[in-house]
Parts: sequence; structure tokens; C-alpha cells
Amino acid sequence: MSFFKKLKDSIAAKTEAVTSIFKDGLEKTRKGFVEKVTDLITRRKKIDEEFYEELEEILIGADVGVTTVMNLIDDLRAEVKKRKIEEAKDLQPILSEKLIELLRGDEANDLRMNPDGLTIILFVGVNGVGKTTTIGKLAHRFKQQGKSVLLAAGDTFRAGAIEQLEVWGQRVGVDVVKHQSGSDPAAVMYDAVQAAKQRNVDVLLCDTAGRLQNKSNLMEELNKIFRVIQREVPDAPHEVLMVLDATTGQNALSQAKLFGEKSGVTGLVLTKLDGTAKGGIVIAIRQELNLPVKFVGLGEKMDDLQQFDSEQFVHALFAGLIQEQEQKEQSEEQ
Repeated sequence: MSFFKKLKDSIAAKTEAVTSIFKDGLEKTRKGFVEKVTDLITRRKKIDEEFYEELEEILIGADVGVTTVMNLIDDLRAEVKKRKIEEAKDLQPILSEKLIELLRGDEANDLRMNPDGLTIILFVGVNGVGKTTTIGKLAHRFKQQGKSVLLAAGDTFRAGAIEQLEVWGQRVGVDVVKHQSGSDPAAVMYDAVQAAKQRNVDVLLCDTAGRLQNKSNLMEELNKIFRVIQREVPDAPHEVLMVLDATTGQNALSQAKLFGEKSGVTGLVLTKLDGTAKGGIVIAIRQELNLPVKFVGLGEKMDDLQQFDSEQFVHALFAGLIQEQEQKEQSEEQ
């Protein structure tokens, strides 16, 4: 059975709606990356040095990350030798297979939830990456699952941050615990945890400040928030999700490295993937950070924040090829 057929079958059980959200959301990356690879394969036919060089260029251009690209090309060379492949077209399924391997982590990308009571999720990341929007969409997702949710407006420094979270709270139908602008974020968290306990809430989603990651006082602020939360709920926060803007590519990667080392990040959310042709950044992040990508933002709508799924991701990238393969197989059967 061909690789693409297997890939299609493996996602057949997943919902049609999610598959199309991935497909639509990754359209720019599909055009800027997979279609260039397809074009290269059609043009070059033979696998030679120039072929590898051009493939390298396309992969780096899609922000897959230099180290990852070098390793991937070495792997492909080894496969070509081992399987005695001469035609470039025979390399496409192998490349797709390798991409799935790179995207798949050992750890599950499900959210860690508290089985006995309140789950606390902390959101970190620099300003402008879509943190508040992500919190709103995740609150909506939890509500759809029948859970009760509370939001904590812990970003007290950025003008308009509290109001923005309130707007999302109203849209989703969820209460927001807040203080005055400029007040102590740890105090907001304390009140939010107390409120969540009193109301028997299932999930507390906490926004935090995102001033630049290299200001040490921000890290001190985060540590203080951690201490306050842990004092009230000893095994919390259950997740610390770092929100990254996919359109910033390699810059997102360096942000994650800086932030991740200092703030105990347990997983990543990549927003605005629909707005970039450099969706390869997901692969770079997956490889270089050893942190699971838990969610990806694939559009503006409420339901466009999706749990990351490596098979859906690669299937969406290679959707055109999978269709071609099917048509070919059908015409051969006739």
C-alpha cells in the first residue's frame, strides 16, 4: 500500500471538519513548500547534487530550520542509496514519511488535566503573538466539552489587555477575574484561584504579561505567579503553554528557547499558521525544542484553534499529491 494511501486511511477515522480546517489553514505553506518540491521533482527527474541543493533551499525557505534540514537531507541520501532510488518522483513519499517522523514526538500532545478537581493552565509569551485570543478560543473549546471555565487577567501591564480578555469572556460566556490595570499579577492569580475553588470550576485559564522575554523582572513576576498558584493548588499549574506567532518563523524559535528555559514551559501553541508560507517552523520547533506542540491556530474563527496532529498536518500539506495518487490509481483500475 502506498504511503499516501496509508496516510489518507489513517486520518479517515478523524472528523471531516477538522481535516478541512487543517487543509484550509495550511494552504499558504502547501503552496510555498510542497508545490515547490513537486515542481523540483518534475523538473529535475534525476537525483543528483543539484537536486539536493535545491531541495535544501526549499526546506530552509519554509523555515524547517538549518540543522533539521541538514539531517533530513543526510537521511534522504542514505535512503536513496539503500533503496537504490534513481527517479526523483520516488523520493516524494519518503520525504513525507520523514516529515511525519520529525513531527511526531514521544509524548502525547493531549493537555494534562487534573483528574480530581481544578485544572490550572498558565499562558506565557511575548506581546502580540495571539495569547489572549488563544485563551478565548481554548475557553470556548472547554465549554463545548461541557466544562466550566474561569479566566484570570494576569497581564496587568499592557494597555487594553484586561479589556481584551473581558471581550473574549463575554463572547464565550465565561467570567474573568481581574484587578486594576498596573496591579500585582500574583494578587490577581491568588483571587482567581480562590474564586475557581469556591465556584467549583473545572478549568482556570491564566493570562500573564508578555513584555520582552529578556527583562529579568518578567521572569521574577512569572516565578511569583507560580509560587502563589502552587501554594493554593500544590500540583498546579498543570500546563504552562507558550504561545508563539508562526509568521515570525525563526524568531519564534529563539523566543521559545529563551522563554522555555526560564519559565517551565510544558507545551507550545503556534498561532497564525494560516498566515504564513513558512509552516515548516512547526518541524523546526518540534526538533530543536523537545517540547510538544499542543495546539495550532489555523484561522480567525472560534473553532480554528486545533489540537496538533502530525498526520493531519502532513496530510494537509500533501493533499494535492494524495488526490493525484488516487486519480492515478482509479484510472489504472479502469
